[in-house]
Amino acid sequence: MKNLILPCLLVICIGFQSCKNEEKQKEAEAAKAEGEKIVSTDCYKAIYEQDTIDLKLNTLKNGKLTGDMVMKVAPSTVRTGEVAGEFHGDTLFIAYTFKDSANKDKIFKNPMALLKRDKQLILGNGTMQTTMGVTYLVKDKPIDFDRVKYKFDGAECAEKTEK
Repeated sequence: MKNLILPCLLVICIGFQSCKNEEKQKEAEAAKAEGEKIVSTDCYKAIYEQDTIDLKLNTLKNGKLTGDMVMKVAPSTVRTGEVAGEFHGDTLFIAYTFKDSANKDKIFKNPMALLKRDKQLILGNGTMQTTMGVTYLVKDKPIDFDRVKYKFDGAECAEKTEK
């Protein structure tokens, strides 16, 4: 009888512990979902000669940003994708994951840096490097925000229509 009580107590303790772990996991998931709620949405448009870029940024409760970007680069290239990133000081560092109209089956990912100056976002030119298939901005090289093509001004957000 004594041999049976000890294993039963052990199983009960393990059961209680697993219930606590599930509760902690649910709390962590709820906190993460709360941090990913959209607080505000801002839209921008940049035009340079015949090129147009539309950018929609959603600011999340946790301070990060997500959104969509469509780059129409003359004469015929259209890049459509999503952005995700966050501000470091007055510079927004984002990863742009997109599909190109010329290569519809291939997904590309590029880093970008946008300087917030007054009410504009300025797309900087930086040195990029690819290591093991991942492209990133080189940290030791400065990003040029003066000699640039694309300066984003605030724009009205176009409502997405469901198909």
